[in-house]
Amino acid sequence: MRALSSFLVSLVRLIFGIIEAILGIRILLKLFSANPTAPFVQWIYDFSAPLLYPFRNIFPTTEFAGQYVVEFSAVFALIVYSIVASLIVRFVAMGLTSRERR
Repeated sequence: MRALSSFLVSLVRLIFGIIEAILGIRILLKLFSANPTAPFVQWIYDFSAPLLYPFRNIFPTTEFAGQYVVEFSAVFALIVYSIVASLIVRFVAMGLTSRERR
C-alpha cells in the first residue's frame, strides 16, 4: 500500500508540476512581452489557454511602464493549482495511511 501511495503522490506532483511550470512560463513570457508569433511562445499560450479558462476575466491584465504585462488571472490560476495539488497530495497520503492502519 505504501508503494501505491508513493506512486500516486508522485504522479499528482508531476502533473501539477507540469501545469505550474507551463503557467509560470506563460506569466514570464507575458511579463516581458514575448513575441506571440514565435513558435514556442505560441505553443505555451495555446497549451495554457484551457488551464486558464476557469480563471479568465477574474482579474484584469495590467500593463506597467508601457512594456511589462502582468496577467493577474494567470498568477491567480497558478496559486489555485498549487493549493489544489497540495490538497490532493494530502488527501491521497491521508486516505492511504488510514487504510494501512486497518
